[in-house]
Amino acid sequence: MAKTDTTHTGSPIAEKKPGSSAEKSSSLKKFFVDSLKDIHYAEEAIIEALTKMQEAATTEELKDAFEDHQLQTKKHVSRLQKVFGLIGEKPEKKKCEAIEGIIKEGEEIIKSTKEGSMTRDAALIIAAQKVEHYEIASYGGLVQLAITLGHDKAAELLERTLEEEEDTDYNLTEIAETHINLDAEQED
Repeated sequence: MAKTDTTHTGSPIAEKKPGSSAEKSSSLKKFFVDSLKDIHYAEEAIIEALTKMQEAATTEELKDAFEDHQLQTKKHVSRLQKVFGLIGEKPEKKKCEAIEGIIKEGEEIIKSTKEGSMTRDAALIIAAQKVEHYEIASYGGLVQLAITLGHDKAAELLERTLEEEEDTDYNLTEIAETHINLDAEQED
């Protein structure tokens, strides 16, 4: 855990590691905070997208998976708000162009696949996994930045979310491999 120095302003300042400059550290912290704002926006957008995906899904198993992930995503938003507090920042959002594109692609899948088909479910799983992979990459990087910046409690919270995102990705793969992909292959 980083040592703190409260001699100048009365507020904790993370001790800098040897060889790092204050400028680099403040630039890294700004990037860290901007990345948190980005994933905060993304998580909120994902909540809305999951409602559409759940409505579009054919099988109850996939509908349930999307519902479960939506509830989990709401917890992720709450956890992110705690992370902002732990690092002394106000929870804010910054438009995430990447998630906007991934969600738009998911909406196109819904429009271009037959309602009630297993092909739609297979395609929705792939769309959902693209979301998961974006989140996994984001949270993986955020965990490491939090550690580097000495925000160990924030890193722990971000790590918990990362693990949940990885579990969701694995569960989606299981659903696809168990029967949806095989059933979709049998459709005309």
